[in-house]
Amino acid sequence: MTSKELFERAQIFIPGGVNSPVRAFKSVGGTPVFFREAKGSIMIDVEGKEYIDFIGSWGPMILGHSYPPVLDALKNAADRSTSFGAPTELETNIAELICEMMPGVDKVRMVNSGTEACMSAIRVARAYTDREKFIKFEGCYHGHADAFLIKAGSGAITLGVPNSPGVTSGTAKDTLLARYNDLAQVEEILTNNKDEVAAIILEPVAGNMGCIPPKEGFLEGLRKLCDQHGVVLIFDEVMTGFRLSAGGAHKRFNIQPDMVCMGKVIGGGLPVGAFGGKEEIMNMVAPLGPVYQAGTLSGNPLAMSCGYTLLKELNDDPAIFEALEEKTAYLEKGMRQVFDKYNLKVCINRLGSMISFHFNIDEVVNFDDACAADADYFKKVFHGMLKRGVYLAPSAFETLFIARTHSKELLDKTIQALDETIQEIEA
Repeated sequence: MTSKELFERAQIFIPGGVNSPVRAFKSVGGTPVFFREAKGSIMIDVEGKEYIDFIGSWGPMILGHSYPPVLDALKNAADRSTSFGAPTELETNIAELICEMMPGVDKVRMVNSGTEACMSAIRVARAYTDREKFIKFEGCYHGHADAFLIKAGSGAITLGVPNSPGVTSGTAKDTLLARYNDLAQVEEILTNNKDEVAAIILEPVAGNMGCIPPKEGFLEGLRKLCDQHGVVLIFDEVMTGFRLSAGGAHKRFNIQPDMVCMGKVIGGGLPVGAFGGKEEIMNMVAPLGPVYQAGTLSGNPLAMSCGYTLLKELNDDPAIFEALEEKTAYLEKGMRQVFDKYNLKVCINRLGSMISFHFNIDEVVNFDDACAADADYFKKVFHGMLKRGVYLAPSAFETLFIARTHSKELLDKTIQALDETIQEIEA
């Protein structure tokens, strides 16, 4: 069957025909591509067409799809059982490795998704501080738990209003919105909600409004404000963890949060998440403490085995991150040359192996900037690249991810496809 036929069938049984909204291509138009297999940085759709993949399952495929050691770990674990619902040595092994790799993570609790990790971290922070409100940043995505699906008015201290039906106003009132990279606004919110804010949660490098790195001093300023106001600083490293360095973004920037949320990569691509942090905070979690959190599939042996295999390699070989940096810089240089060739105004943001581009805007440092970029031009570029066998994120508000398996040849093909696409658009 073709992707079009499969999508029509899927819409009969699945809301919108997809199990996660971005996959529906609503923001770019057209029919979503249905895939059947992937290896390295190549994905193959149901019609047999090959694509150079720059999503990598939204981050975790750092070493490429179908990485043999991870597949071997998966097969070996499955031979013993797909789930126990009871403790295994694997859980301790990967927890110990995470604590070794991530500065300031003394203990870690496994969950099943990034959403669970962030939701649980906020609950623990509230219990630890005996406060109810928390600050999140516009454009930072922390999963679909009710408290995160909030938008705010223009005022710095405006209480949140629900951004999705089904989210109650009672839930929304405890979520305070700030602009990413705006330290002064955060300080104002804390001042106007004195002794009421339990936590500040953010992506240390935003990946859900394109790639937006923190301005110099932003993360350091947040750490200082949290110390001054007794607030728990939570880094959502579902995307950045073990991608920007072996210890995540906070190790790269040398900023130590109180808690860290993880996902994706710690399962080698299998469904998984985790939250961890300082011992005194994590000791609040049941059965040691009063904060309840549970899950039958938490610490699933398949995910633990695959995740340990991948993290161990990332920890043992620092050259992986150097190579990723070089590949992404090479891609950025090639893209800039194409955009300059056609005299396009484009902001390219990059950090490590995360990169995004925004059309007809000089600078993108927050969500408002990302929204002001030319989304219509992005749509044209997306479909031009798709036609030429390059699979970008089907949204102007997502980062792209580079894997070790993106060879120079694949990057050159991508740059050539971009050149042909822009030439076609500008003709």
